[in-house]
Amino acid sequence: MEPKIIFLDAMNLEGIAARTTNAREVSGEGEIPGLWEQFFRANVTSRIGQIKHPQRLYALYANYENGAEGTYTVLLGHETKPGEQTGEGLEAISIPAAKYAVFTTEKGPVDVVVTEAWKRIWAWSSAANVRRTFTGDFELYNAHDFDPGQAVVEIYIAIE
Repeated sequence: MEPKIIFLDAMNLEGIAARTTNAREVSGEGEIPGLWEQFFRANVTSRIGQIKHPQRLYALYANYENGAEGTYTVLLGHETKPGEQTGEGLEAISIPAAKYAVFTTEKGPVDVVVTEAWKRIWAWSSAANVRRTFTGDFELYNAHDFDPGQAVVEIYIAIE
């Protein structure tokens, strides 16, 4: 699974967030599954102001403390215009313009294809002559016709 390399402008994302670690997520005691449940149960999309692209749903990984080994913030939400007032109970995170390695998952159950893609990304980032910047990585979902049983997800990894 070789990624395509692209450059994206800075973005502002707004949604709900939690702090976690990869170790916590792998142990089954993580925050991410509950955050997804909360996102849909609380209809978070309806609480976000001016969404730039309503069909794009982001799972952002940012504010890393020690790269892949430390604590980071995961935010589920949408891209908004910078400087907009953040909705009540929501968080906003700005990520800088960056070069990204973009990986596309196989088609299948979202929890399976995303987990498998991340395993390949970790192996790739260890073996490739590329350094991750940890300025903000994200999974991009098509919220318009999302089928969790037949998902295809793009994963963007910020690189030098």
